[in-house]
Order: sequence, then structure tokens, then C-alpha cells
Amino acid sequence: MSSSFWVIAAVLGVGLAYKLPAFLRGGRNPLARQVAGLLLAACAVFFFAAPTTIARVNDLTGVPNVAGPVVYTLLTGFCASCLLLIVKWRGGTPASVRRATWLVHGSYGTVIVLLWVLFALGEHQVERTRDLDTYYATTPWMREMILLYLLGHTVAVLVTSALLWSWESRVRGRRWLHLGVVLLSVGYALNLVFDGVKLVAVVARWGGHDLDWLSTTAAPPVAGVAGLVIALGFILPHAGEHASHQLADRREYRDLRPLADALCGVRSAASPVPMGRFTRRGVRLTQRRTAIRDALRQLEPHLDPTVLESAVRGHLAHGKTTEEARVLAEAEAVVAAAALVAVGRTTGRAAPGAALTSTPLTLSRILRRHPDLDAARRNRTPEGRVAS
Repeated sequence: MSSSFWVIAAVLGVGLAYKLPAFLRGGRNPLARQVAGLLLAACAVFFFAAPTTIARVNDLTGVPNVAGPVVYTLLTGFCASCLLLIVKWRGGTPASVRRATWLVHGSYGTVIVLLWVLFALGEHQVERTRDLDTYYATTPWMREMILLYLLGHTVAVLVTSALLWSWESRVRGRRWLHLGVVLLSVGYALNLVFDGVKLVAVVARWGGHDLDWLSTTAAPPVAGVAGLVIALGFILPHAGEHASHQLADRREYRDLRPLADALCGVRSAASPVPMGRFTRRGVRLTQRRTAIRDALRQLEPHLDPTVLESAVRGHLAHGKTTEEARVLAEAEAVVAAAALVAVGRTTGRAAPGAALTSTPLTLSRILRRHPDLDAARRNRTPEGRVAS
């Protein structure tokens, strides 16, 4: 059983390692600190809840069953971290967020203090590494300590679930964030199952019944799955958004290649700085967009408005829509002007029939998807007509 706890702690540790760079870069960001603290608390809970670790902690301290309140303290801290993160994640007025933060700190700080007071008052000489909850369920003070941690955990789960439920409808349509909220809701629902199973086993002891298997066999795997799902719910929105941005940058970088190739002969005076193989895609994309804009600005003197107007009329006559005709004409003018500049004919007007280095139809699609790169549009009147 210890190995399964350690595996879950290791998986949560991987999540913590993933979030650590963001925490280090934005150390003053309360959300980054909160997520890092939550994942650290989750790792600690599963590491110290392993029966082997429990026995080791008891041996090192020389206090029988002291690992019990250690695990309960960590679990209570995890509950508080979850509540604080949800409160700050949802936002609100600064005063309301501040009140909620102090309420969580005060209530769960009090719970932690009471856990240790009750442990100190109780009799706990018989070491139990797996069934402490049920073995001491009828022992004075220890009984209250066990009930306190279970009720504290249950209240935290219920409050967090209610906050998530009210928040879910507000984030629909925001794919990754919504998926994270759904995963968190599932994780906290599993935590309610964990609390219910534990409470049934403890209450059964009060009535003289033995349902210890619920606490020792059924509850641990439920807690493990819940911890992993909750960690995934906190990590996935950031990781998913990051992956989406990377994919979009890669797609845009690839889509802009025909236009960059068509304009490569125009950028001799301001050629981009060569980049290494491991240069980030976002930096490469920024360089490509900057190079395209610079080249289009150099082509502006060679973009003939009268030729543009004539090309627009020609495309309209062939059944193109106004938007399609305009973009196709601009693409033809850009490619033709680039051909003239590339062969050194930097005077005169760009005209249809010049040697083209790329397909105007391809470039028209690029200009339609990226209107901010459309230099020819600067030669238009506000009404969208080609200036004459």
C-alpha cells in the first residue's frame, strides 16, 4: 500500500515541477503561489500517509501515532489551500476576497491547533499505521480529534464544491478553464465519497459494529484518484492554454511561409537575424511577422492604386465578391511589386504579367487571415475604395 501512496505523491510532484517555473517567474503572483502551495501540500499528504512513512515518523519522534495528527494537519492545510485558491481564482471585490481569506486562515488554523491539543490529551500508546481512525474511534479525545479532521475536511469539500458549481456556468465556452472546473468538481465529489466512507466506518465503531474495511481498504484508492483529478484540474487549464498557444503559433508560422518566401528578395537591407535550432516558436513567429511587415512597407511605393482598382473590377466581373476581389487584387499587387524589386527594377509601376514568385491566390488567403499584415490596405480610402 505504501508504494501506491508514493506513486501518487510522485505524480503530484511532477505537477508541482511543471508549475514551479511559473511560480519562480511570478513569485509575487498570489495564484502562482497558491497553486504551488496546494500541490506541495497534496504531495506531502500522500507521502506522509503511506503506512511505511507513518511508522518511520513514529520511530523518529518516539511518540506513538504522532504521524496521525501530522497527516491530519497536512490534509487540513490542503483543504485550506483549495478553498483559498478557488476564492482567489473566482475573484470578486478586494474586500470580499480579503474577508474570505481571513476566514479560511482563521477557521482552519484553529482546527489545526485543536487537532494537536486533542492528540495531546488522548491515550494513543498502541501504534496503528493503517487503521488509526477506526481503532481509536471510541477513545476519549482521540475520538474528537478524528471527528474534527473528518468534519473539517467535509466542510471544506462542500464549500469548495458549491463555489465550483456556481462558477461552472460562468466559464462555459472557455474550453480549458471549463474542463479544469469540471475536473475539480469530479475530484471534490470523490472527496465527499472518501469522507462519507470514513465517517460510516467511524460511526459504526460507536455502535459496536466493525466496518473497518471501509476506512482501510475502500477509502485510500478513492482519496488517491481524487487527489490526482484535483491536481489535474488545477494544472490542465494552464497547460492546455499554453499548448493551444504553441499550436496556434506553429500553425501561423507555417501559414505565413509562402508570403515570407515571396517577399524574401525585398528584405536585403534588413534581413532577419539567424536563429538557432532551439529558438522558441513564438520568437520565430515574431521575427517572421516583423520581416513581412518591413518588406510590405518597402513595397508600398510600388503598389499602384490604379492597377489595384482595375484588378478589383476584373475580379468582380468574374463573379467574385467585393471582399474576395479586393484581397485577390492586393495579393497580385504585392507579388508583382516583390518581383520587380527582386530583379532590381525599383522604378516604374507594378503591372499584371510580371514574374510572380508565389501564387496570388495563396497570398490572398494569408492576407485575409492576417489583415494586420496587409500593407496595400494603407493605400485605400476610409470607405474601402482603392485610391485613384
